[in-house]
Amino acid sequence: MDCHKDVMKSAYSEPTPSEGMIVITNRMQQLLKASLASLLVGATSVASAGDVTGAGATFPAPVYAKWAEIYHNANGTAVNYQAIGSGGGIKQIKKRTVDFGATDAPLNGKELKKIGLLQFPAIIGGIVPVINVDGIEPGQLRLSGPVLADMFSGAITKWNAPAVAELNPDLKLPDKPITVVYRSDSSGTTSGFTTYLAEVKEGFADKVGAGKTVNWPTGVGGKGNAGVAANVLKLGNSIGYVEYAYVKQNKMSHAAMINKAGQTVQPNDKTFAAAAAGADWSAAPGFGISLNNQGADAAWPITSASFILMFLEAERPEQSAEVLAFFDWALTEGQEPALELDYVPLPPETVKLIRTAWGDIKDEDGAVVYKPAH
Repeated sequence: MDCHKDVMKSAYSEPTPSEGMIVITNRMQQLLKASLASLLVGATSVASAGDVTGAGATFPAPVYAKWAEIYHNANGTAVNYQAIGSGGGIKQIKKRTVDFGATDAPLNGKELKKIGLLQFPAIIGGIVPVINVDGIEPGQLRLSGPVLADMFSGAITKWNAPAVAELNPDLKLPDKPITVVYRSDSSGTTSGFTTYLAEVKEGFADKVGAGKTVNWPTGVGGKGNAGVAANVLKLGNSIGYVEYAYVKQNKMSHAAMINKAGQTVQPNDKTFAAAAAGADWSAAPGFGISLNNQGADAAWPITSASFILMFLEAERPEQSAEVLAFFDWALTEGQEPALELDYVPLPPETVKLIRTAWGDIKDEDGAVVYKPAH
């Protein structure tokens, strides 16, 4: 069992106390327990031809683990997933050392074609601005995309700046400097966040950048979502950005956002789903679209999906078939467990498109690997 604990420590390592570690909440313990259960399923089960392996993004790991636990109990197939980060997942699938890879930053069509991969979304989440300002309750502060971009670029330096006050006439904003908290590591969350800011604010990409790592001109770094959350909770008059689950886990104060339609929206499963529903998933190869800044009235403006990567030419068709059977089950039967863990399932129309795309995965004889269960 000690070796399994070491695996979990590596896969889900959080900032050390010197990096501003926060007390793990009951919610975080629940997620870690689910993840450990999944790893133990794979580690303690007798290996069979049907068992499959995957690696990649950390954001969806808790829900993948929960799905794997339920699926194993129902079907006997072990799905062993290593949360090593999106970049690691891409490297692993390229080397064919796993049956599927997972990434929060989708590959573009050129990359998919060059490698010979199929890409499809599996789950949806949101990126949320979080604040620590005395007297402001969760969801009270309203921000627009351009104002948020100016805060993170250093163009707006005080909470009571005219641009912020104009959006919040009923709030007493302090005459205090804004402390920006950002991700210090290479991050899919940063990629989604900065891509949005670059889209809504001219010049942001030139000054700061847009991608997994950027040149933040001001602020304090935190390792991982937990590091950002810890620093925001610790530092007064601060603002940062984290994935939605961390807002709920740590009961953080968040900002409402003015979306593309001009509506003020709060982060929740309905606004994330609205962003996904309004998206044209067929607009890019591998469903690799951005869910940011969608035009629906109820859409949360900084929304992202997490993606699965598989080879179109299945060297091990039995394993590929098992992977697809697992996600076939997860995209329907796994919806309730996903919601319980603060994730948003994909819309039914999108699931239909995904299942159609699975027909492109074939064995060496050209036979379709996917066997529909629905």
